Amino acid sequence: MNPIIQEITAPQLKTDIPAFKVGDGVRVHTKVREGDKERIQVFSGIVIARKGYGIHETFTVRRVSYGEGVERVFPVNSPNISKIEIERESQTMRARLYYLRDRVGKRAVQVKEKRWVKVLGAVAATEAAAPAKA
Repeated sequence: MNPIIQEITAPQLKTDIPAFKVGDGVRVHTKVREGDKERIQVFSGIVIARKGYGIHETFTVRRVSYGEGVERVFPVNSPNISKIEIERESQTMRARLYYLRDRVGKRAVQVKEKRWVKVLGAVAATEAAAPAKA
């Protein structure tokens, strides 16, 4: 990227964005203006794509609402996004999860989640196997 453009856009980049990736379940808190009032609206779903870089970076969130798939594209550095929460983390083998568009029901949200219990169980098992020092 051009260093002049980087210098101009650097103050507009957000620094409080959590490290989320494709396949994660997120809750995006967006500011909605209705007339002269402003409120926060939450959109939760699975991140199916992340594109771009710098000030142009966007991510797509998909959820199934009343049997209909709904997708929204959010700019990562938008001032209208007040907060991004990560609900669940997952492991994916792809950069884009567009295949979820063809799925219906439980399969539409079926992404392999990380299993923290197994990792903690293995750590606990290794500590239990070690002899206690007096």
